[in-house]
Amino acid sequence: MNRRRFLATSAAMVVGPMAARAALEPDQPPTAIPVDDREVIALTKALARIPSFTTEEQKVAAFLHELFQREGMQSELMEVDPGRVQVLARLKGAGGGRSLMLNGHMDIDPLPSGMTRDPWEPAVDGDRFYGAGIGNMKGGLASMIVGALAAKRAGFHRRGDVLLACVVGELQGGIGTVRMLASGVRADAAIVTEPHGAGHVLTKHAGVMEFAVHVIGRTAHISRKEEGVNAILEAGTAAVALEAMTLAGPRDPDLPGLPRLNVGSIIGGRGRDVDLRGPNWVPDFATLYVDVRFTQGMTPSDILADVRRTLDARAGLRYEIEFPMEPKRRILREVMMPFSIPTGAPLVREVAASVLHVSGKAPHVGVVLPNGYSGNDTSHLAAAGIPCVLYGPSGDMDGADRWTSVSQMLTCTRVYADMIRRVCA
Repeated sequence: MNRRRFLATSAAMVVGPMAARAALEPDQPPTAIPVDDREVIALTKALARIPSFTTEEQKVAAFLHELFQREGMQSELMEVDPGRVQVLARLKGAGGGRSLMLNGHMDIDPLPSGMTRDPWEPAVDGDRFYGAGIGNMKGGLASMIVGALAAKRAGFHRRGDVLLACVVGELQGGIGTVRMLASGVRADAAIVTEPHGAGHVLTKHAGVMEFAVHVIGRTAHISRKEEGVNAILEAGTAAVALEAMTLAGPRDPDLPGLPRLNVGSIIGGRGRDVDLRGPNWVPDFATLYVDVRFTQGMTPSDILADVRRTLDARAGLRYEIEFPMEPKRRILREVMMPFSIPTGAPLVREVAASVLHVSGKAPHVGVVLPNGYSGNDTSHLAAAGIPCVLYGPSGDMDGADRWTSVSQMLTCTRVYADMIRRVCA
C-alpha cells in the first residue's frame, strides 16, 4: 500500500491545531518538523486492528516490517523465540553524530471485562482514541514511527542513526529488548514511548520480578477426603501469609509505596498439569503467581529469601518456587531492575526542552505516581549503558473502554521528530 492509499484510510481529523509554540532557546531548531496528523490516526488504527497479545505479535511485526521497507528504511526481523520475531528499523546517518533509539513494544495487555466498544474497531471520539492495546502501547508505537518518518521526509542532514525498536515481550519482563541488546544493538540515547503522559518526562521507576509458588498436597477421593491434603486450601493460606509479609529493603521517598507484593493468580487441580476434571478428588497441586515491585538496593535473591522464610514458617507446607518463569507461562521471564536517571542529565534536559518547544508548556520532570510503580524496558537499556527516559502518550488505563488522548499522541509525535533533529543532526 502506498502512502497516499494508507492516508486515505484515516478518519477525518477531530483535533484542533497544536498549542502555540513557546519562544525558542538559542540552541533550538528554528522551525517545527511537519507532521501529518492523519497519518498518526491511520497508523494507530491499523495497528490496533491487528491482535498482538503477548507471544502473538508476529502479524504486527510483519505489518511494520513491510511498512519500513516501503518507506525506504533498513528493517530487520529478529527472532526472539522460535517463530516469534520483532522489528528493528534504522535510518542511517552520514556518520559522526549521536544515534537515537525510539523503543516501543508490540505486545498488548489482555482485554478488560465490561467493554462496551468493539476493541478491534478502533474509533476516535473527541480527544479519546479507543481500541485494543492503544494505551499500552500502540498509541506510543504509532507516534514514534510517524515521528521518525516525518523527520526522514523533512530532509535535514542527519549524522547519527535513528533506530526504531518495535519489540516483543515487554509484558514478559522485556525479553525482546534483552534479545536486541544481546545481539549487540546500541544507541547513544533512547526514549521508551510508554504511556506516562505528554506532559511528563519520567526518570525513575520500580524494579519488577515475578515468580510462581507451587503448593503440593495429596490427592484422595471424596469418600476418603480426610486422607488428602487440599493443595488449593494450602495455597490459600500461603497467599494470605505472602500478602501480609513485610519485605526487607531500603525505602525510597520518591516511591513511598514500595516494596509491594501481589498474589495475582491462583490455579489448582490434580497433577502438575492441573487437570480441572474430577472435582470429586482432593486437588494435590496449586500454583500462586506473584508479582513484586521493589526499590534500588533490593535484589531478587533477597526477595526470594524473604518469601521462603515466610512460607517455611507455615508448618507442614510443601512448596516449590519457580524462578525465573518458564516461557509457557507468558508472564515475566526477565527481571526489570529499578531504573533512575538524574533529572538534570543531558538527555532529560533535551527531552524537556523539546516538549516545551512543541507544546509551549514545560513538562513535569521526575517521578510520576502511580506510574513509577511500573517497570519497563528502560531497565535493560540503562543496564547496557544507554541513557534513556520515558515519554509517551497516555489516557485512561484502568477503565473497561480504555482510551488514549489523541492530542497527546500528536504532541508526542512532534516531540519524537524534534528529538531526532536535536540528537542526530
